[in-house]
Amino acid sequence: MSRRRGRILAAVVFAAVAVGAAVWPPDQASNQVSGQTSKQASSQTSERGAPSASHVTAPGGGFVLEGRVVHVADGDTFTVQVGSEQRRIRLASIDAPETQKDAQRRGQPYANASGDALASLVSGKTLTLRCYEEDRYERSICDVMLADGSTANQKQVAAGMAWANMEGKGKFMRDPALPKLEEQARQARRGLWRDNDPVRPWVWRYQCWQQQRC
Repeated sequence: MSRRRGRILAAVVFAAVAVGAAVWPPDQASNQVSGQTSKQASSQTSERGAPSASHVTAPGGGFVLEGRVVHVADGDTFTVQVGSEQRRIRLASIDAPETQKDAQRRGQPYANASGDALASLVSGKTLTLRCYEEDRYERSICDVMLADGSTANQKQVAAGMAWANMEGKGKFMRDPALPKLEEQARQARRGLWRDNDPVRPWVWRYQCWQQQRC
């Protein structure tokens, strides 16, 4: 009698398992887990948010910023509002006359004029910046694109308000048009080239600021 009951119980269990398999096939269970995983990933992506359209990685390791210029510090440096943050920008490939930092680090002639010239080009405008890297001061090193297709970098050099940056045998030079623009400004005696022998900023920083031979 006990054997018969055991056989009946086993048959009932087998039938229950078979019905469960028919109602919940293995691939449906797999799909359920996969769907949950996809939803979790989608939720995580949504929480992180998509990359900002105002900061886009460019080919070659550079990046592109877009924002409004909120402050101009001098002839080659300004601050731009990019989304919810402010970024300090250093114009690539040029070097403008140094402004005075303190009693030991005096400013150069045309420093204020250079800052005013850059402000007239970019202040308050929303611009596209094609950037190469960040320097040790956490400034983005960029070409500043203007509506006419040129750059603020080029405009500053062409107006005699900055030098093509040839410090270190040109290791910071990324725009090959700048040396020619500088030469044209020098021949026309524009801006700082009205002086007979203006001192390049990288020379000024060494001679005046470090050696105190201004």
